[in-house]
Amino acid sequence: MIAQLRVDDRLIHGQVALVWTKELNTPGIIVANDNAANNQMVQMTLKMATPTGKKLLIRTVDDAIKVFNNPKGANMRIFALTNSVKDALKIAQNVKDIEGINVANVGRFAKDANDAVQLSSTLMLSQDELKSLKELASLDIPVFNQVVPSNAKTPIKTLLKNK
Repeated sequence: MIAQLRVDDRLIHGQVALVWTKELNTPGIIVANDNAANNQMVQMTLKMATPTGKKLLIRTVDDAIKVFNNPKGANMRIFALTNSVKDALKIAQNVKDIEGINVANVGRFAKDANDAVQLSSTLMLSQDELKSLKELASLDIPVFNQVVPSNAKTPIKTLLKNK
C-alpha cells in the first residue's frame, strides 16, 4: 500500500529523507522515475540520500506500478516518489491502494517556464502538467500540497480554483 505518493522534482533530498520518512513510518521508498531508473549517476545520488535502514527501489514508472500492484507488498507501507504530475497521474490511474498524493514541489527547475502557471510558492506547472493535475484532482484519492508535515494540507482543488 502506498502511504503517500509524493511529487517532488528533487526526488530524495534532506526534507524527504529526514522528515517525511519518519512522519510516514515506512520501511521503504520507491522512486518511480524513468530517468533515474536508467541513469547510474542519478541512482548513486539517490542511494546516498536514502536514510540508513530504509530500503530503496528505483524503477521506471511502469515497473513501479507492477511493484505497487504485487500482492506480496499488499501489507507493506510504501513511500513513493516521482518528479512529475503526469507520472503521478499514471500511477494513480493504475494502482488502487493509495492513501494520498502530495503534490509538493514541481516545476521550479523547468527549462521553459514561459507558459507556467504558479499555484503556490512550490508549484509552477506547465500547461501539460496543469492538465494532468486537474485530472489527478478529479480522482477519488486525497490530493493535496504539503511541503513539510507541520504545514497544513492544502487540497489541490483549492489551489486549482480559477485556473
